[in-house]
Amino acid sequence: MDFDAVADELYALRPEEFTAARASAVAAARTAGDRELADRIGTLRKPSLAAWASNLLVRSRPGDVEPLLRLGEGLRHAHHALDRTQLRELSRQQHALIRALSAQARQLAVEAGHPIGEGVQREVENTLHAVLADPEAAQAWASGRLAKPLSAAVGFPLAESAGTESATTQPRPSAATAPSRPGRKAGEEQRRRLAQARRDAEAADRELRALKDEAAAAGQAAEEAKQQVSRLQGRVDELTEELARTREEHQQARFAERSARERARTADRRVREADRKAATAAAQLERLTSSDA
Repeated sequence: MDFDAVADELYALRPEEFTAARASAVAAARTAGDRELADRIGTLRKPSLAAWASNLLVRSRPGDVEPLLRLGEGLRHAHHALDRTQLRELSRQQHALIRALSAQARQLAVEAGHPIGEGVQREVENTLHAVLADPEAAQAWASGRLAKPLSAAVGFPLAESAGTESATTQPRPSAATAPSRPGRKAGEEQRRRLAQARRDAEAADRELRALKDEAAAAGQAAEEAKQQVSRLQGRVDELTEELARTREEHQQARFAERSARERARTADRRVREADRKAATAAAQLERLTSSDA
């Protein structure tokens, strides 16, 4: 029993199948005497809908993994090199590729019988952005074993501005109009805080939407389970009635069998009695015939 094989198998399942399959794998490892493996398997976390959709994309479209990883390497290199020309080109590729991949993930989820909402799809897109920005995130995504969506710790600010910024160098402000250094620092700090607040608000909104999607999916699963229980209860009632009828028929058949056996024994006694009477009559006739002679 191999941990990687078990992990790959578990994260290939639908979210609602994960917990039971993990418990079975833990039990199998313990039965095999490998407690360490059982403990490792037990640490694997059930994937969220967004993580499951991201894993599904990696497993179903392995040919799309490498292009995104290469694009991430190119973006990081251009960002560190401050190459605006390359950033503009790679930024266009980034947005097109992420849109295409997130759409594929959503379609794959539909085909797998587990549609995802827009909130979950946005989390898939955020995961893809994180893959481009962070090599560790890229490695985690490519493994196909995400338990939760990823978020980029760092981004590509130059890439975001490269698509709208003119290629012509903007004139620098004159010394008379340029803000003072303390003023610039205060303004930068304010912008940084504002940007962070926006990111926090967006993250909270994404989490809320994801929770709503998960709640809706759980509600749907509960309703389906309720309907299944109702169907099975109906079947149980039918089988219970059939069992009662069968038992009654069985009792009637046993009674008929006992009655038939009793009639057979009575008939047998009467036959034996008739045989004795016939033998006695024959003997009497023989004696009478002999005396007349």
